[in-house]
Amino acid sequence: MKELSSLQIERLKYQPKLPASLAGGINNLSMVEGSKTECVKDAEQIKELFANTYGKPVVTFKTTSTTESCAKRNIGVILSGGQAPGGHNVIAGLYDALKQSNPESKLYGFLGGPSGIIEGKYIEFTDEIIDAYRNTGGFDIIGSGRTKLETEEQFQSSLKVCQNLGITGVVIIGGDDSNTNAALLAEWFVKNNTGIQVIGCPKTIDGDLKNDQIEISFGFDTATKTYAELIGNILRDANSAKKYWHFVKLMGRSATHVGLEVALQTQPNITLISEEVEEKKMSLKQIVDYMADIVAKRAANGKNFGIALIPEGLIEFIPEFKSMIANLNDLLAVLEDDNTYTYADESDKFEIIESKLNAQDSAVYASLPVLIKQQLLMDRDPHGNVQVSKIETEKLLIEMVTARLAEMKKEGKFDGKFSAQCHFFGYEGRCAFPSNFDADYCYSLGYNAFALMKFGLTGYLSSVKNLSVPASEWVAGGVPLTMMMNMEKRHGEFKPVIKKALVELDGPVFKMLEANREKWALEDKYIFPGSIQYFGPSCVCDITTETLRLENAAKLATV
Repeated sequence: MKELSSLQIERLKYQPKLPASLAGGINNLSMVEGSKTECVKDAEQIKELFANTYGKPVVTFKTTSTTESCAKRNIGVILSGGQAPGGHNVIAGLYDALKQSNPESKLYGFLGGPSGIIEGKYIEFTDEIIDAYRNTGGFDIIGSGRTKLETEEQFQSSLKVCQNLGITGVVIIGGDDSNTNAALLAEWFVKNNTGIQVIGCPKTIDGDLKNDQIEISFGFDTATKTYAELIGNILRDANSAKKYWHFVKLMGRSATHVGLEVALQTQPNITLISEEVEEKKMSLKQIVDYMADIVAKRAANGKNFGIALIPEGLIEFIPEFKSMIANLNDLLAVLEDDNTYTYADESDKFEIIESKLNAQDSAVYASLPVLIKQQLLMDRDPHGNVQVSKIETEKLLIEMVTARLAEMKKEGKFDGKFSAQCHFFGYEGRCAFPSNFDADYCYSLGYNAFALMKFGLTGYLSSVKNLSVPASEWVAGGVPLTMMMNMEKRHGEFKPVIKKALVELDGPVFKMLEANREKWALEDKYIFPGSIQYFGPSCVCDITTETLRLENAAKLATV
């Protein structure tokens, strides 16, 4: 028996709330179909690649007085990609719905992510296993992985494993890339008349898997509250010691939803938004000048301290860096396949890289400190891209702001002190105890995933909407995975992927930051949110993110 903390013992007792449409029971549901759907971009190519699953309607569920019993079914579940708080509750919701439909049904968990279904590594879930993980963080119940499901051999192996276990449905819990896997597997299973359904669940703390049907991905609520607590603590420390600038890099490679949400919760002095940098075509020099100017203005008021939030993926959104990294990704893919290239030492490798990049990109690469050059050449991620989380952008900015302030001091524009500390908050938020919101939301997503299977659907993403109101008023249903897809370049080839949702600069969330940015920069309007609360009044325990509150308020205002 594993050791349990007092909090975990109490959290195991928590009963997640379901939407009213699901709370009546899995065998008392009816389904309502909407109109047929189209993908967000590249319709002809996506339609050709997903000929059997494209264009399905959005669906919703409602309670009915008619009870329909279900035949025994075996279902498999996969945790895919990076961890996000609430994953265990998705599995618990799926398990409870499955057992409620027919107690003889079985749920299998594939171990280590998508590789588990390929290699036939699994466990059968029991009440005892599930009950030990309810409302807890992490993915340790079965582990996760980042194996891509995209080849004929992988699909054939997955089919064989499912047939051996009598599995007729697979739920893939993951982000945009993982649910692209789900879409590809669903299409292959239909094309080959296997009778196996595939349903996805929207997971990512980055918050970039969303649209009109997916208001928020699970884990975002808990992770941003966890980071906000840490940053609130740092803000209070800075305001107490009054001698350090803290540069904090926050997880979120392709979008700045995390940084934006945390900024609204804590009100730091500087918040960089990657999408804004790209839209305004800001150079690295302009970013450094902007930051140094705020440091100098605060110093003039006797405040030699502050905090700056830096998005993990910032470097890829700076125009000259974006071009250079794209060129570098393509170049490294070629060099990795060309065994004729050997390097005498590190400087020799830098010179070869610079000689192979185009002139403009080569100049950018050559201008970087050795540390950043090294980090740009680290092993690619599974999609062939630079691992931006390993690029210490916060250190680069500290170095460059320090240099700029030295210039300003010579020019008589800065007469203060600048001492900086750097932090990177990423892993700290991925496996936290899920908030009440995420515990409820994730349980509903898992329960709803089985409802989609009950009605024979495949190639769908579990969708629970209307999330800024009490859980009983949430709307459960499903959205076709193909609806969110477009074509993007990966490993030098165009492939179908789910389109990431970036921060909308004309949206209510960014506008809130923009309206307060100048005031927060110079005045100490810090908020100290404290830790996530699990027990107490609903106004403290069940609140969701500022992002979701502002976005849904804006929708209601247009109705």
